[in-house]
Amino acid sequence: MIFNSFLRQKLVILLIFAPLLSGFAQIYPHKPVTALLGALDEEIELLRSSLQKPKMKMVHGIPFYYGKIGKHRVVIVKTGIGKVNATMTAAFLLQKFHPERVIFTGIAGGLHPDLNPGDIVIGKQTLQYDFGQFTNEGLQTGKTRNPINRELNPLFFQADSLLLIAAQSAAKTTDFQKLANQAKLPYIITGTIVTGDLFVTSETKVNELRKQFDADATEMEGAAVAQLCWQQQVPCLVIRSMSDKADSKARESIDSFKKTASYNSAHLLLNMLSKLPN
Repeated sequence: MIFNSFLRQKLVILLIFAPLLSGFAQIYPHKPVTALLGALDEEIELLRSSLQKPKMKMVHGIPFYYGKIGKHRVVIVKTGIGKVNATMTAAFLLQKFHPERVIFTGIAGGLHPDLNPGDIVIGKQTLQYDFGQFTNEGLQTGKTRNPINRELNPLFFQADSLLLIAAQSAAKTTDFQKLANQAKLPYIITGTIVTGDLFVTSETKVNELRKQFDADATEMEGAAVAQLCWQQQVPCLVIRSMSDKADSKARESIDSFKKTASYNSAHLLLNMLSKLPN
């Protein structure tokens, strides 16, 4: 009798929680999931509008949007600006959705002298330029340390080679938008993206980042997410479309070109998905 009562209790519990468990299985399927991240609403707007039968799940107060784009199961999230926000959101993402790859899209300041608003950098590598020690000679950028094995991480986090090839291939066939004041299509390079918790609006800093790291673009999230993915062995790629030249006119420029630059970066990402195995 006691054993039968115990079985009945287990059956009741299963009946109560079966719908919830079914819902979790749909949200966190044991199937490949591609994670698409951006820091701003404008950076994920095109991605969200491309979702087929979109659904949303709140995780620690952050909305994650999931569904399919073409043949790919995807999850899309806005991380917020800065390294801490981006890494926190990406950590929730990896824990809850277990993506097989992570792609960060958005805008950046151009450092390469040939880059103008609207142009694109596909990040072959990323680096956190504001991590290190500050001496009388200035900031000396250093390597981060992996808290799992206590070993030093590489200074530059290399992009996943397959994601890099897919992005380069997609760039050749993507129908980009032209900026209002430009007749040409975006100039696209594969280069180095540097990350710091600073919005750069300084010709002096542009020259410094170019000289020290041969950097092509600067932003505020990519390398932090790349570090997390490196430590968790998840393939990662950062794509950035220039909204400004990181100079003293950057704030004015970003207000003018943010929307189109965000669209072009996300549009390249969407085209890139068709090049990836599902």
